[in-house]
Amino acid sequence: MADVGWWVVPVAVLGGALRVSTPFLFVSLGECITERSGRINLGLEGILVMGAMCAYGTSYLTGSPWLGVLAAGAAGALLGLVHATICGLPRVNDIAVGIALMLFGTGLAFYLGKPLIEPSAKILPAIDFGWWSDVPQVRAALQINVLFLIGVALAPVLVWALATTRWGMILRTVGESADAARAMGYSVNGVRARATMLGGFLGGIGGSFLSLYYPGSWNEGLSSGQGITAVALVIFARWNPMLCFWASLLFGGAAALGPALQSIGVNQGYYLFNAAPYILTLLIMIITCSPQRTLIGAPAELSITR
Repeated sequence: MADVGWWVVPVAVLGGALRVSTPFLFVSLGECITERSGRINLGLEGILVMGAMCAYGTSYLTGSPWLGVLAAGAAGALLGLVHATICGLPRVNDIAVGIALMLFGTGLAFYLGKPLIEPSAKILPAIDFGWWSDVPQVRAALQINVLFLIGVALAPVLVWALATTRWGMILRTVGESADAARAMGYSVNGVRARATMLGGFLGGIGGSFLSLYYPGSWNEGLSSGQGITAVALVIFARWNPMLCFWASLLFGGAAALGPALQSIGVNQGYYLFNAAPYILTLLIMIITCSPQRTLIGAPAELSITR
């Protein structure tokens, strides 16, 4: 493969970024909605893994990967409802509940998903954007899944909805001042419950991409911490859906760097390159560790701001 040339590396990184960024994109958009309501959900890793398991199992049993996507979203919404219900109780810390939900979701998914390790389920189709090229590496890199395109369209829609719709106004009001929202007659717990469920739904869909497209199988090491990384991504993106999209591409490109270099025969430091997303997460948190910079744009009711 080395005779293809170094020019394949940026193409492979781009293609890899489009694939690998998809779970980051859906999970971060979902968490952005949840956090804009004033609640943080650290259970996204459990939601992501449970969504991947439910999607794969449903696709295997029904033969329809799209039913698997819906099942993953439903599982994520259900876990989001569990999180919201517990957090709605007096003197309950949403961060502690999120950690418990992460452990519960991953453990339950691993237990229920044991029979799915061997069977092969039908995976999601892809659109060939590399049809113009005769180079196999280019065509493989530009195989784009429909879920990514849905995520790309969803980011600006959420920006518009948060800024101009009544739903967005209520969500932002609850996130900025629970007392003001109550004075206006809104149920704070009700709004946050719906926001957490919607965030869980999107997180579950992000998990379905892992099992039904890339890497396209079910195993216990599927998520590699992408759910919890997405929480840091939302902070880095300043709680802005469009910035979540660009940050997801950045993380996806970092994750694709190792395989791209390996495709042209660069194996030196392979594991270091594979750790690029986690190194990037640490660097981002270090660079933005000052509260004056980290919490720009953070909802006032969010636990990390109080």
